[in-house]
Amino acid sequence: MRYLWSVPSAVVAWFVAGFSVTYLKGLPDGTTLFVPPRLDLLVLGGFAGGVLAGLLVQRIRITVPLVLVVAVGMWWLSGNAFSDRDLLITLLAASAVGGLFGALGTRSSVVAAFALAVPVAWYALRPANQLEDWRWLWQLNGLLVGAGLALLLYLACWKRGWRSAYYWLPLAGIYLVAFGIVEAVRTLARASGQPIDKVGDAATAAFFQSFEPVLREYWPWLVLAVLLAIPMVALKLRALPPPPPPPDPYADRSNDAVLSDDLDWIDREEPQRRLLPRRDPVT
Repeated sequence: MRYLWSVPSAVVAWFVAGFSVTYLKGLPDGTTLFVPPRLDLLVLGGFAGGVLAGLLVQRIRITVPLVLVVAVGMWWLSGNAFSDRDLLITLLAASAVGGLFGALGTRSSVVAAFALAVPVAWYALRPANQLEDWRWLWQLNGLLVGAGLALLLYLACWKRGWRSAYYWLPLAGIYLVAFGIVEAVRTLARASGQPIDKVGDAATAAFFQSFEPVLREYWPWLVLAVLLAIPMVALKLRALPPPPPPPDPYADRSNDAVLSDDLDWIDREEPQRRLLPRRDPVT
């Protein structure tokens, strides 16, 4: 019965996490395709959607075929041609890998939180490209950066509760590294057609130079995200039902008294004693 709601929810999560932000914003060149033929959207969108689908379905053997079918169906419904095999294979591979990480995160959701660090950082930086002269740009970007970190910290404690809070510090570090990865990829995209050495040096410089602006500009939002994640996890754990009591190992026994294993001989029937006839002594 769980698959009756988890499978449709996974399909919706695949689309919402991967492509709804771009689709509602308005795609480049005035197109209205659900799955735009852009490499960054195909990789990060398919990967993020696959992770959420894996968290909902919780089975690798069901998640991977499901996201592959959904990706192919959405590619066909959006009007993209199947002759463009490179982009289609990229979408399928990203969705399958994301679904694998999401299904692995059903036991410990920390795996899914680490996997979503790069897509969340990519989503948090998107408004900066569209609203460069907006007055409240710092507040909007800070809010998105802080909300992304709070969401990752909350997701890390989704399955195991406060025991996963030990991973908050490395998760925050990976989240900051994700901003460097996004900036390096953008530098590579802008420097296409130049010599490989210059492109590599520019991407490396962009990667290492991205940490200082993020920490300097958005450190209040990062601190606020940690403070927000604490009550979120506490409220989530408070809303869960109490754990069931441990099973009684002596529930199947008929006697009322609970005896230890070394006293089980009391319940056993004594064997009947056979009396031997008395023999006269040999004189």
